[in-house]
Amino acid sequence: MAQLSLRRVSKTYDSGVQALAPVDLEVADGQLVVLVGPSGCGKSTLLRIIAGLEQSTDGQLLIDGKPVTDTAPKDRDVAMVFQNYALYPHLTVRQNLEFALKMRGVPQADRNREVTNVAELLGLNELLKRRPPQLSGGQQQRVALGRAIVRRPKLFLLDEPFSNLDATLRASTRTELLRLHRRLRATTIFVTHDQIEAMSMADVLVVLKAGVVQQIGAPLDVYRHPANQFVAQFIGFPPMNLIEGIVCSGGAAVDVAGTRVANPTRFSSEGDRVTLGLRAEHIAAVSGKHAGSHDHVVNAKLILLEPLGNEILATCLAGGQDLITRLPASTSLRPGHEVRLALNMEEAVWFDPASGDVLEQSAVLT
Repeated sequence: MAQLSLRRVSKTYDSGVQALAPVDLEVADGQLVVLVGPSGCGKSTLLRIIAGLEQSTDGQLLIDGKPVTDTAPKDRDVAMVFQNYALYPHLTVRQNLEFALKMRGVPQADRNREVTNVAELLGLNELLKRRPPQLSGGQQQRVALGRAIVRRPKLFLLDEPFSNLDATLRASTRTELLRLHRRLRATTIFVTHDQIEAMSMADVLVVLKAGVVQQIGAPLDVYRHPANQFVAQFIGFPPMNLIEGIVCSGGAAVDVAGTRVANPTRFSSEGDRVTLGLRAEHIAAVSGKHAGSHDHVVNAKLILLEPLGNEILATCLAGGQDLITRLPASTSLRPGHEVRLALNMEEAVWFDPASGDVLEQSAVLT
């Protein structure tokens, strides 16, 4: 497999529109890196630059330490799986799988061996004589993966390969791909706009917005320690609660949703605004007799319940702000009920409301 290095890689079109701000990224051998962000954020542009299908404006791209910025796509030894699979409809599955090998002049016996191995790996043995129009979406996706694998490239690039699948098939195919990745340990760059997909698959997440990398890190690190409010609300379901706070008590405390908490932020002037971030699991509905055991409890009214099977997402109004918490499926609470919410301030993340950036611990007052 391969190591991939992007050094200040950017893309600006002739019109002056910047599709991709300078990106620095190191992908280790065997890693599965997921590029995630909303539509139009630049993730597919970045993938196409890595593949050589699009030329970067600036920066350098290296594979195994070798510069390939100006290398033709066919000479980069990468394989790409497209959103629409791009299979040849008039060829059988076998012919699709061996097509790249045939173009390289690989002998028939070697082609047969490679196709047989990949077909067995992906469970395609019974489909080798069929043509793409005779296959389901999931089967076509496996053929597209197989066509990439049979080439034994240094680097796999997958551009939203599950987007045409229904939810159930998408989940099962995701599991298959993860199992395959662990078996092959193939260096892989995967593009998706689905943050749940990104969280469940990635060794490393690269979160983009409007062509700018917002954060790079392990999924749980990004989830627990978002770099800014965009990441806090884009990564994780439900999005992180963002609660407006006002510095009070001469700078010693922050008033959030009707309770006062110690002020750990760099904002120290009375009336300064600051934003508190808490995940739904860090806000608990507590009964009156247990509320006294919590340091920070706010009064709220239950507005909306969203049953998810094993749990319920509850939207509550507290201090004029919506807070989302998780309730057990067996709860007897109903919209309109008064509830008390305990805030777990040990899990608090603080943001600058002007920039949206996280307030790093180094900037926090002691």
